[in-house]
Amino acid sequence: MAVDYIKEGNIAIFTLNRPEAMNSLNMPTVRELHDAIKDFRDDPQLRVGIVTGAGDRAFCAGADIKDTLPFMQEHSQDQWNFPASVWRGLELWKPLIAAVNGVALGGGLELVLACDIRIASEKARFGTPEVTLGLIPGFGGTQRLPRMLPWCKAAELALMGKMIDAQEAYRIGLVNTVVPLEQVMSTAREWAETISQAAPLAVRAAKEAMIRGSEMTLEEGLRLENALVAYLTSTGDFNEGITAFVEKRKPNYQGK
Repeated sequence: MAVDYIKEGNIAIFTLNRPEAMNSLNMPTVRELHDAIKDFRDDPQLRVGIVTGAGDRAFCAGADIKDTLPFMQEHSQDQWNFPASVWRGLELWKPLIAAVNGVALGGGLELVLACDIRIASEKARFGTPEVTLGLIPGFGGTQRLPRMLPWCKAAELALMGKMIDAQEAYRIGLVNTVVPLEQVMSTAREWAETISQAAPLAVRAAKEAMIRGSEMTLEEGLRLENALVAYLTSTGDFNEGITAFVEKRKPNYQGK
């Protein structure tokens, strides 16, 4: 399997497992990741996902030049034939954490961008080298980078094809924290556990409000936020949260 997909309680872990190819994205990997993410989305027991790469060299080195790029060229007139994924085409409100254990280039960096929280190893490196191959970052990089970073830093990555190290990625706000390699997964699990203890419907609503609201005017976003608050106050999780607070106990959220 090109993607190892395991479930640990409320947490799903997706491991790109092609270390011999720097965990690059061939078409079987893309399809397996799509299937795993879709299962994660639809499994009511799962609340948070962690995406990482096998080995200690690469999170994901991007598209497999011998496999994925020819597929893209063959389907150049209909790029939406590319399987739906977290890059584009697959709506996902459950949070994803990127545990970046090594280089994240091209589609690998774009996979990091599609995650909500990013934990980086001190050895991690980031970049979008597509322009050096006659392409542009085509898995969402040209759209997400300038939405997440200052324009000039997004342009530096997208137009120069250069790599930056983990500390620079942290400085510009591309990642949340930088830790030693051996602490990447334990930190990701710790953060995932913190999220999984919160009310799952509220967590998903918060992510939905952030993503959908980013494309709205402030007034439209506030209306969306208000509608989601109204929905949440009708849920069992909201009642459980209030009751547990009054009773001074840990809430038992059911995602209902």
